[in-house]
Amino acid sequence: MLSLEIPGASLTNTFHAEQRDWTFSHLTVHQSTGAVYVGAVNRIYKLSGNLTLLVSHNTGPGEDNKSCYPPQNVQPCSEPRTLTNNVNKLLIIDYSENRLLACGSLYQGVCKLLRLDDLFILVEPSHKKEHYLSSVNETGTMYGVIVHTEGQDGKLFIGTAVDGKQDYFPTLSSRKLPRDPESSTMLDYELYSDFVSSLIKIPSDTLALVSHFDIFYIYGFASGNYVYFLTVQPETPEGISSNSANDLFYTSRIVRLCKNDPKFHSYVSLPIGCTKNGVEYRLLQAAYLTKPGATLARSLKISVRDDVLFAIFSKGQKQYHNPTDDSTLCVFPIKTINALIKERLQSCYQGEGNLELNWLLGKAVQCTKAVSVFS
Repeated sequence: MLSLEIPGASLTNTFHAEQRDWTFSHLTVHQSTGAVYVGAVNRIYKLSGNLTLLVSHNTGPGEDNKSCYPPQNVQPCSEPRTLTNNVNKLLIIDYSENRLLACGSLYQGVCKLLRLDDLFILVEPSHKKEHYLSSVNETGTMYGVIVHTEGQDGKLFIGTAVDGKQDYFPTLSSRKLPRDPESSTMLDYELYSDFVSSLIKIPSDTLALVSHFDIFYIYGFASGNYVYFLTVQPETPEGISSNSANDLFYTSRIVRLCKNDPKFHSYVSLPIGCTKNGVEYRLLQAAYLTKPGATLARSLKISVRDDVLFAIFSKGQKQYHNPTDDSTLCVFPIKTINALIKERLQSCYQGEGNLELNWLLGKAVQCTKAVSVFS
């Protein structure tokens, strides 16, 4: 249920899905029109600012089986299918092209592009392997960021949990988002070859070390020349294995990529969290990027035009799936995050520390001092 209290009046507007168990998972408000778009089980809704239903779009249920791998027209599945709910996992407004990207849990994560005005289907790509984005049915494990460069087609950066199916699904990738919804390249990898591609996969060696390893993408955004993702993932200390998800320690991290880096060479990741009264808060629950008010900007010694990240963390590092009620809200200026990343990279170029990418490289890799060559 969604509810809205009207200021100055004793009224509360509410909106319910058709069925009680068709819960809401995502909500986004159009910056100009104020229209509210809601992703739910089996439905996408468009509401007015006072929560009046304007139009809805059916996304399910559909006949499916988790063991069936798309595309169905290329690889038929012999497993029995049953009527399955479609849980909305991604809902993003593509302002540049006046459309909505909605991805669900059916058929290993197929997406639709819907027209913002009436939720008419512009396209539902489903003919290639890369059109299917995620096998995990849970919400809160997947996030996407749309990036546009003037005069060029858009790009979709997508991060998702892969549920052990790392050979089929990359954990992080960038996809083409052409202006023409019927383009044959819609959602293709930005770059794909035998040698280099616009994607990162979880190595099999990591799953051999930590059998329940996955990366959960909680939030993502673009700021300046970069795309950022906030993740929660198990720690992968070298030489330590675990057969139980309950035994894992989790770490929250911020990932940064250059917008115009199709080879992902700019990938960098740092731990993120808070300490309050000597207590560590390391399990990210939610985040939001915005501009600071004048008072906050002064206290942070930044401009009201700078981006700031608000993030909520729960206490500890053990209970990702059942976090404690003890939580705290932290504020991070993006300028500060970028300065820390720059400092970290510079120290690595000086040979200090390691790359902190155990899960990707399979081991701790010591930073090496950069060598300058003069002619």
